[in-house]
Amino acid sequence: MLPEAIEAMTAQLKRVGNASSLHAAGRQVRRVVEESRETIADALGARPSEVVFTSGGTEADNLAIKGLYWARRPRRRVLLSSVEHHAALDPAHWLADSQDAEVELLAVDELGRLHPDTLRAAIERDPGSVAMISIMWANNEVGTVQPVHVLAAVAHDHGIPFHTDAVQALGQLPVSFAESGADALTLTGHKIGGPMGSGALLLTRGLTPVSVQHGGGQERDVRSGTLDAPAIAGLAAAVSTAVKEQEALGRRLTSLRDELIERVRAAVPDVVLNGDPVGRLPGNAHFSFPGCEGDALLMLLDAKGVECSTGSACSAGVSQPSHVLLAMGAEPAAARGSLRFTLGHTSTRDDVDRLIEVLPAAVERARRAGLS
Repeated sequence: MLPEAIEAMTAQLKRVGNASSLHAAGRQVRRVVEESRETIADALGARPSEVVFTSGGTEADNLAIKGLYWARRPRRRVLLSSVEHHAALDPAHWLADSQDAEVELLAVDELGRLHPDTLRAAIERDPGSVAMISIMWANNEVGTVQPVHVLAAVAHDHGIPFHTDAVQALGQLPVSFAESGADALTLTGHKIGGPMGSGALLLTRGLTPVSVQHGGGQERDVRSGTLDAPAIAGLAAAVSTAVKEQEALGRRLTSLRDELIERVRAAVPDVVLNGDPVGRLPGNAHFSFPGCEGDALLMLLDAKGVECSTGSACSAGVSQPSHVLLAMGAEPAAARGSLRFTLGHTSTRDDVDRLIEVLPAAVERARRAGLS
């Protein structure tokens, strides 16, 4: 966590009070919550009234997708890209299974990008039947950045609400809610040095999704529940710091990422870089290692102190090829033999040196294990 987030949370943890209470302690907590709301809004080009606090990105995605679908019935079509995070895919599929939704996963190209013409063609098959559209800002596995501004404009040309999951983008790319054209935007704390279990859905005032959970009517009666003031304070501090430092961090991570890619290619000549080689997240490098099982290679690297991933942490332990790589046209074997290396604000060249030191032997051992 960022020191600023820890400091903000620690200060709030020393206080008592419920932000919904009218007594002095409650009013003090409410002041912290509303100041945090203003901080996030200022940092992200939103109005304070557009910030709806949640427990993280998954809840925000569920609220956007389910809530907007219910609010716009009898329209039944829900459009997503085929490379969305499961926090978006799974609620959409649940709507299809239990709520009569018609979910359409739109094809991406070999770099993982959704072309605006693909979205436009899907809409125009029957514009009046589309309830909502959800396209992530940047892919959590391969790092490809989507043309969100253009995609949102296509949606608005047809009067359709557009949601984007910006969990991966925030802190690494410039993110402005107003300039994006999105009607709803998901963010979470732990990706930017804030606390786990904190997040928000930025939601334009003219849009009112049906609530997923009911209770005290907090957060515009869109998301009921007692507000976690320490987590909210930590989230606000992390958002503010991440946005202020984004440009400098982006430059540093881009340089470090490019060095990592170059050195991995030199160390393992037949490795394949996945995703857009240019239009990708500064801190993302995603490779397929021919002849390797990703899980085996991950554990070999982990034993040497290098922590990486075969995909989304939310899907860890699920032995199946990445749906993202399959959607991009990869063969199942290549999809199973892939790893994601993620750089963040604590990453240094020493980390890259350590990876290159241990990677060739780990790849060789993983390949031998695959042949046995």
